[in-house]
Amino acid sequence: MEGMTSGSGVGVIDKASLVLSALEAGPANLAELVAGTGLARPTAHRLAVALEYHRLVSRDLQGRFVLGPRLGELSSAAGEDRLLAAAGPVLARLRDRTGESAQLYRRQGEGRLCVAAAERPVGLRDYVPVGATLSMQAGSAAQVLLAWEEPDRLHSGLRGARFSATVLSGVRRRGWAQSVAEREPGVASVSAPVRGPSNRVVAAVSISGPVERLTRQPGRLHAPAVVEAARTLSEALAKS
Repeated sequence: MEGMTSGSGVGVIDKASLVLSALEAGPANLAELVAGTGLARPTAHRLAVALEYHRLVSRDLQGRFVLGPRLGELSSAAGEDRLLAAAGPVLARLRDRTGESAQLYRRQGEGRLCVAAAERPVGLRDYVPVGATLSMQAGSAAQVLLAWEEPDRLHSGLRGARFSATVLSGVRRRGWAQSVAEREPGVASVSAPVRGPSNRVVAAVSISGPVERLTRQPGRLHAPAVVEAARTLSEALAKS
């Protein structure tokens, strides 16, 4: 008899779930997959190959079955949805606490995309609309999104940047970044990293506004609030 299923009522889904669960423990050849799932050998092979076709399962260099890249893509998409769902109230609190416009940026290709924002309603403000793509070569959010990259990507990102490797080293040490008139004359900003469950930086939380209000050391005023907002979003992703 083939292995016990969870009993969803759709046998093929239950059996495919057994295969994926078995591979969660690590690479497995067909014999190990049969042992781990309790499925008959032909059934285990048929399901693993079908899942491989859909990139939910892959093969390593030894030909063993492993979890496939599609799972990571789906997880990333789900994480982004959770991040955006949590971002609204967190950015609104950050705006209210600092009195400045707040934004959330994600890396997109060679730029950074504003995916959420809470605008200061009156007075001088730095308006960055949701959907706007900004440079990765200037600004505190760009510093944050680059500072924890792999060395080769970090060094290539520094080409033409208005900040240096020394600045990024300070960002990593402090856990936040600041910029003054780096992206745009008269504008200052403070940013901190949002981390996914794997501790990888997935986004940057920022506040921005006029230098005359944020001063030339905006981190002294607002780094604690920005770091707290980024930590709240990181915790929201960790719970998902």
